[in-house]
Amino acid sequence: MGTLYTIFGVLSILGNGILLFVAYRKKSSLKPAEFFVVNLAISDLSMTITLFPLAIPSAYAHMWLFNLTTCTVYAFCGVLFGLCSLSNLTVLSCVCWLKVCCPNYGNKFSYCHASLLVASIWCYAAVFAVGPLSGWGEYGAEPYGTACCINWHAPKNSSAAMSYIICLFFFCYIVPCTVIFLSYTFILVTVRGSRQAVQQHMSPQNKITNAHALIVKLSVAVCIGFLTAWSPYAIVSMWAAFGKSTNIPPMAFALAAIFAKSSTLYNPIVYLVFKPNFRKFLCRDVAHCRSTFCGCICQHTSAQKGACTQSHHINECNSTRLSNGLPENHRTCRHCPCTETVTGAKENFTDYSPQQTARILKGSVNTEVAVSQLSNELQSDFL
Repeated sequence: MGTLYTIFGVLSILGNGILLFVAYRKKSSLKPAEFFVVNLAISDLSMTITLFPLAIPSAYAHMWLFNLTTCTVYAFCGVLFGLCSLSNLTVLSCVCWLKVCCPNYGNKFSYCHASLLVASIWCYAAVFAVGPLSGWGEYGAEPYGTACCINWHAPKNSSAAMSYIICLFFFCYIVPCTVIFLSYTFILVTVRGSRQAVQQHMSPQNKITNAHALIVKLSVAVCIGFLTAWSPYAIVSMWAAFGKSTNIPPMAFALAAIFAKSSTLYNPIVYLVFKPNFRKFLCRDVAHCRSTFCGCICQHTSAQKGACTQSHHINECNSTRLSNGLPENHRTCRHCPCTETVTGAKENFTDYSPQQTARILKGSVNTEVAVSQLSNELQSDFL
């Protein structure tokens, strides 16, 4: 468990950190629905930072290494950030349903609406996280002894703890799962109807856009991953709360907890790998870092040798890869500030900066234009 938590923690920090960095870099072009992606990354990263540093050494020591207060704080953070992520996915599914199934209202969804919903998500999660601190429910050690969460055995001795567990299970698992299932069921039905409408050449108002379809696919992927991760823990917890806890092996709780902690990995993987605009901005930032790094190397090499002499490096500088993965020569160095002119068979570097161009294909005609003359959006796509 300690090794798995370490791996999950490192991957979660890297993935969610990169996702938040990309979101920050493209903050001016973030869509309202993408606020929930950022909020989900924040809650996942917060869970990783607050829980994993305590869980990892305790797992290696086969016991909880900290005091009761730390155990309570650990459990509070786990409930707060876990419920925030689940509530976030529930609201995201509703927003997707609104945009796809009710476009007249979905197109009016604004940044103000998104901000209010994000604040509501945190308040909703905080109500159930603060409950055990105020006497409604109870926090305690997990049955396997190396972490803390809600005391699932308390309902047998307290009616308040019983009501808390029932409300938690209903409002924070059954209701969100039902809303998510119904939202994406209606969305898939609408998508199917829209495809039939397109085939029958119906009006464009009845067509679902590619952007909506992409949002649906990504959201479904994230929600399935999250619910798959948390469902085993919910089942085992209800078994402990309402069944005979002595019949539950501690290893069942331990494995369910490992599945639950893995939920922090799905969001960055899905969005960074499969969402084009996030991937585009990430590639652009990576290319910028490469150009800066390559510039330092080129300047250092130029000072020593007077020229870049490695042919494979020059070929790499003189080409870039298009979205289909094929190299396209655009006669300038993309990753390296070194520029070159060819006089016969001899290569010399000068101080001028050649103009970077792009080929634009429209129908069967292709034209070559300067990148500086393109719109900002096309420049971003090209770069």
